[in-house]
Amino acid sequence: MNLLSRSRRRIQAGFTLIELMVVLVIIGVLAALIVPNVLDRADDARATAAKTDVTNLMQALRMYRLDNQRYPTGEQGLQALLVKPTTNPVPLNWKPYLEKLPNDPWGRPYQYLNPGVKGEIDVMSFGADGQPGGEGKDADIGSWQ
Repeated sequence: MNLLSRSRRRIQAGFTLIELMVVLVIIGVLAALIVPNVLDRADDARATAAKTDVTNLMQALRMYRLDNQRYPTGEQGLQALLVKPTTNPVPLNWKPYLEKLPNDPWGRPYQYLNPGVKGEIDVMSFGADGQPGGEGKDADIGSWQ
């Protein structure tokens, strides 16, 4: 009978402190392994989104050039894909090429250079830091890549 009452007491007592500590240590180790990988994935996703946006902007600029025999000037900028420019050279066969201009994944406008530094024209995002140059998540993402 003594053995039976001890068994009942153990069932009613719940978890021991040691058991709880072991579970917390396991959860801590798993979190330490998983969290850095998840954070890196967010940076990778932003870079991929920026590359996709740059590709789409370049495609719209190529369509603009096919219709108007030139790219928008640096002064006209990417806005020329939405609204017909009124500054010279005014495009003769203009039509809307985009519904709206996207911001980069960090919330800043994409940069447009005509003439470009790395190509005839350049479209780019300055990355997470918003400054030219940089490495890793701060690296520039542009049409030359």
